[in-house]
Amino acid sequence: MTIKIVVVGSINMDLVTSVKKVPIAGETVMGETFATMPGGKGANQAVAAARLGADVSMVGCLGSDYLGDGLLEVLKKEGIQMEAVKRVEGSSGTASIILSEGDNRIIVVPGANHEMTPEWIEENRKYIEESDLLLVQLEIPLNCVQKALEIAKAANVKTILNPAPITKLSAEIIGAADYITPNEHEYQTLLEDFSTADLSAKLIVTMGDEGVLFYKDGKEVRIPAQNVPVLDTTGAGDTFNGALGVALCEQMEIEEAIRFANKAAALSITKMGAQNGMPTKDMLEQFHD
Repeated sequence: MTIKIVVVGSINMDLVTSVKKVPIAGETVMGETFATMPGGKGANQAVAAARLGADVSMVGCLGSDYLGDGLLEVLKKEGIQMEAVKRVEGSSGTASIILSEGDNRIIVVPGANHEMTPEWIEENRKYIEESDLLLVQLEIPLNCVQKALEIAKAANVKTILNPAPITKLSAEIIGAADYITPNEHEYQTLLEDFSTADLSAKLIVTMGDEGVLFYKDGKEVRIPAQNVPVLDTTGAGDTFNGALGVALCEQMEIEEAIRFANKAAALSITKMGAQNGMPTKDMLEQFHD
C-alpha cells in the first residue's frame, strides 16, 4: 500500500556553526566548523517521511536565489514531489544554527516561506485532498496553516500540527488538528490559552532525553527516550513528526506509532545535520537501543 503524505510548510537552508562555548553579549569566540545544510521544518518532515517509504508532496515557497535552486534539487533527489512549490522574488528561508555541547540555538529568517498565501494552498488543494495525512508547522503564515487544516478536515484527511516555532493559536486551528506535537516548552505556551483537557485527546509532547508524553483514555503515559550517543539534535523533532505520520498512515496504534517515531528521532541525532541523520526503514529495523 502506498502512503501519501502532504507537507504544507517551510523550506530553509541551514547555516550551521559548531562551537565549544556559546558567546555571551559582546563576546567573540572561535568556532570549530561551518556547513550549509538543507532544512526548514516542512522540508525536514517531508524528507523524514519520504525516507520511511511515504509518497510525499510539498506545498511551499522558495526564493529566486541560488539557495532556492539548491534546495529544490535536494528535495527532488529525495523523491519529494515539488510541483506545488512556488518560486518567488527575493531570498529563500534560512536558519542560523549554533551547535554547542550537544544542543542547539536557532535563528530563523522566513524569507520566501512568509510569501505563502491561502490562495496558493487553495490552488493546490488537490495535494491535500488526495493524501492520507497532512503535516503542517508554524514557519509559514498562520492563515495558511488554518487553510491547510480546513481543507484536510473537509476531505477527512488526518492531520498533524507541529506547533513550532510556538505562537498564539486560535481555537479553530487547534480544533482542526487530529494530533498536536509540541515539545515541552511549546506545550507550556499552549497551556496559557488551552487546558490539558482541551488538548489531551490529540496531544503528543516530545521532551528530548526525557522521552515522550501522551494521553491514553485520559491518563498520562510516558515513553522513555532511546539511549544513543548525541551528535546533533537539530531536526530530531522533525524526524519524529515525519515518522509519526508514516506510522499513523500504516494504521499503527498510537503507542506503537510513538515508539516508531521515537526510534527514528533517536537515530537522527547520531549524525550532523537536520536531514543527514534521518533514517530509512531498513535502518530502523536494524536499530536496537
